[in-house]
Amino acid sequence: MAEAKNSDKKIEKEEHKDERIEQTGQVTLDESGKLGDIHLISIIGEIEGHENLSNNSKTTKYEHILPSLAAIEDSKDIQGVLVLLNTMGGDVEAGLAIAEMIASLSKPTVSLVLGGSHSIGVPIAVSTDYSFIVPTGTMVIHPVRMNGMIIGVPQTFDYFKLIQDRITGFVCSHCSIDKKTLEDLMTETGILTKDVGTILVGEEAVKHGIIDEVGGIDRAVGKLREMIQDGRD
Repeated sequence: MAEAKNSDKKIEKEEHKDERIEQTGQVTLDESGKLGDIHLISIIGEIEGHENLSNNSKTTKYEHILPSLAAIEDSKDIQGVLVLLNTMGGDVEAGLAIAEMIASLSKPTVSLVLGGSHSIGVPIAVSTDYSFIVPTGTMVIHPVRMNGMIIGVPQTFDYFKLIQDRITGFVCSHCSIDKKTLEDLMTETGILTKDVGTILVGEEAVKHGIIDEVGGIDRAVGKLREMIQDGRD
């Protein structure tokens, strides 16, 4: 009887884990407690802000991510956070909010850029204690864009500049690229056909000082476990 109950609990636990992955893109790894649990957060598709995107869009909802990060900080079981990124960017305010929350965690954090971490995904990628990018991963660096109607007055462009400075200030304070180089990448006109900006692939992101190292999931998990162990010693 006891064995059957344990089996049912295990199945229920696995079903809950699968549902959590499907709904929020999050899961906790290594629940043995030997080395400390690692919480996995995925930033995928478009980062959704105050308005809901269409049902056809893959989105990251900041109202899912922010409470989870607060719970991680308060958890005694979770010892580290791994952030997987494959995002086209999205809402600036939501993206910066997520980046600031990750940067303020007291627990070790590692990010891994997979397909891409574009636009406002860049601050999220550099917000962790250490960052990786796969060899074919890309990062698109470009100026702030606005959708919808805008007022054609100097104050509007001053506001754009203020937002831009918030982004560049955050990025430069969390990686080794300097502000001038970052702004030069943002305003490059010879790379993107219909836009201004720069595409950095794998090693290029490391050479520019945005990402720490080229590597995959094995290096990312290994580095995070190493950081957790160093914190215990």
